[in-house]
Amino acid sequence: MTDLDQLTQSLARNLKRWRNERAYTLDALATRAGVSRGMIIQIEQARTNPSVGTTVKLADALGVSITTLLDYEQEARVRLVPPEQAVRMWSTEAGSHTVLLVGTEARGPLELWDWRLMPGDGSDSDPHPPGTVEMLHVRDGELTLVVDDQEYAVPAGTSAIFESNVPHAYRNDGEGAVTMTLAVSIPPPR
Repeated sequence: MTDLDQLTQSLARNLKRWRNERAYTLDALATRAGVSRGMIIQIEQARTNPSVGTTVKLADALGVSITTLLDYEQEARVRLVPPEQAVRMWSTEAGSHTVLLVGTEARGPLELWDWRLMPGDGSDSDPHPPGTVEMLHVRDGELTLVVDDQEYAVPAGTSAIFESNVPHAYRNDGEGAVTMTLAVSIPPPR
């Protein structure tokens, strides 16, 4: 089984588990997430590997982290995640990519990401639930952070924090790679 097959199977199993735990019908989850009922059925039957955006919408609608949708296991007090178990969520031919390093459901989902954006690449994000906060630290290059249509230059060595319940994006408008670490804190479901 390939990594992609394993990811697809895990997502199928966990999406159905969390949908049932929340007592959401297919139609209810589709409405909450803004994702078609047919897409949810395909994901739960492991017949498709959805986009990162679709996965984020489903996680947000369920009030869980992407980590939880991709791999849910009861956690010990200390959980080590070796590099080969980190999940690459997307990549481009230019070499940009994101890697979900680790996440937890303690007091609401909390995720830690490793990002690499090559020159000219970027990633747009839909608004997250109210109360969601993102913190990032740029290690190399200069990130263009766009929050609610306002651009911010974030050079290497600089950190930023913002509420991400508005449209936001990460871009590399420079000539060298941008690397950064990003943490996302999502409030628990009400």
